Amino acid sequence: MIDDTGTGVRHDVAGDVGGNGDGRAVKAVTVVDGLGTPPGDEMTAAGHQTTTVPNRAPGLTDWTRGLRGFRPGGAVVEPVRAVGGFFAMALDTFVLMPRRPFAWREFLLQSWFVARVSLLPTLMLAIPFTVLTVFTFNILLVEFGAADYSGTGAAYGTITQIGPVVTVLVVAGAGATAMCADLGARTIREELDALRVMGINPIQALVVPRVLAATAVATLLSSVVMLVGLAGSFVFSVYIQHVTPGSFVSGLTVLTHATDVVISMSKAALFGLAAGLIACYKGISVEGGPAAVGNAVNETVVLTFMALFAINIIATAVGVKATQ
Repeated sequence: MIDDTGTGVRHDVAGDVGGNGDGRAVKAVTVVDGLGTPPGDEMTAAGHQTTTVPNRAPGLTDWTRGLRGFRPGGAVVEPVRAVGGFFAMALDTFVLMPRRPFAWREFLLQSWFVARVSLLPTLMLAIPFTVLTVFTFNILLVEFGAADYSGTGAAYGTITQIGPVVTVLVVAGAGATAMCADLGARTIREELDALRVMGINPIQALVVPRVLAATAVATLLSSVVMLVGLAGSFVFSVYIQHVTPGSFVSGLTVLTHATDVVISMSKAALFGLAAGLIACYKGISVEGGPAAVGNAVNETVVLTFMALFAINIIATAVGVKATQ
């Protein structure tokens, strides 16, 4: 029986309690969809007893179903677990670096790949960075009548900050993301599990050569950025701002010494090491399908930039303290 009363739709579902229509009383259950129908037992026109059972409020089932996977501590546990997993993988990487056999072929291939995709963007990014720095610094020097010291600011800014920072920005944006995507694709295809089944440690076979490749290429690219930056600063200062060439060259070593160059190369190596470790960890910890790989690549860029600025502050403070 269907009863449209405005408070709900009532459906009577009758079942034969006694069996094959032997005339005994049949109890029907009335399910009320909606709110407002009072619960209780009613008698139908045929003399059958009906029981009214109120249904849940609309949307209540979906809301409670969404709470089943809710964990109050998940927002805290997951980041802590990720940090612990990263340091565990980094420790395994450092332990396995000196052990044999070393994957020389993978190391050379990854080094060539990172250098190939990072060299031109690094050079194209280094020139405007150094030129902008020198242009701003020379404006101040000209106001003070000390334009002959333009080479001092160019050398100090390029070697201590611009060289390693520009290098790792490109290495993280081009090389590290490619490493993360490659390892993430291998992870979702279960290639890393296949290596473990064959008795091959994926950390030693895949992670160690990639981390060392990122470190080596970042160090070498940093030196190239320094040379290109100083050359661009020289051309811009001499031919655009009319600084004397001899004064520019003689001012290069006023504040910048060999110790600063060593510290700068060390910073570039640390930046490359951090970029390689973050990229490899995000790649081997991917869970899900191709969408998870894309998310891991995006997280690699963000986390690498955050690590870059944190390491830069610490390394710069240590370098200044060491050179005093």
